[in-house]
Amino acid sequence: MKKITFLLLVFLIISCNERQPDLIVKGEVKGLKKGTVYLKKVNDTVLVTVDSLVINGNPQFELHSDLKSPEIFFLYLDKNSSDEDRITFFADKGITEINTSLKSFVFDAKINGSAQQKILEKYETMMSKMNNKKLDLIKEHFEAQKDNDTAKINTIEKENENLLKRRYLYTVNFAINNRDSEVAPYLALSKVYNARVKFLDTINNSLTPKVKKSKYGKELQAFIDRIKASNK
Repeated sequence: MKKITFLLLVFLIISCNERQPDLIVKGEVKGLKKGTVYLKKVNDTVLVTVDSLVINGNPQFELHSDLKSPEIFFLYLDKNSSDEDRITFFADKGITEINTSLKSFVFDAKINGSAQQKILEKYETMMSKMNNKKLDLIKEHFEAQKDNDTAKINTIEKENENLLKRRYLYTVNFAINNRDSEVAPYLALSKVYNARVKFLDTINNSLTPKVKKSKYGKELQAFIDRIKASNK
């Protein structure tokens, strides 16, 4: 009986020591024979590697990280060449699955993970449409310059200014409408950080208490405080 109790105690100690990581990122890079995948994140403005795996034959991978609060991570692929590709995703505790291909590492990426990632993808879908419109305007502007069409150039420049305003306003409204997600302060910090402080304040004041306590919630508050202090 004592022997059984001792063995159970040993098993419990081993189990406690083998704590599950906060974040598990796993998946497959179809077509990858050799290379290295890296899991990275920004720590105090510096991009750091938190885990990596050398691929040699098996294209599947699993990477781990500690995670106190939902935040942006990057999956990098080093293909033993001068180029590096990266996939950006919003991670929360648990499992994030990323499946992609060697041929189109970034564009083929299918990410299944956090609720924050789904919200971020919704935002990026709209931004992609606006980016396509911007590319169209750049092309039209170039052609108008070749034709010395001043009137058209002025019209295109006004359209470009309006598009920029739309991007800002959409981002602000999107963040406010998703005030209960850590995506909101992240967008404020990464997409409209150079907007007027009143817009940043509007986003910040709309955040739920939980989001305010998150990594990006705290960073947004600190960022606004620095702006206001420098304007005094």
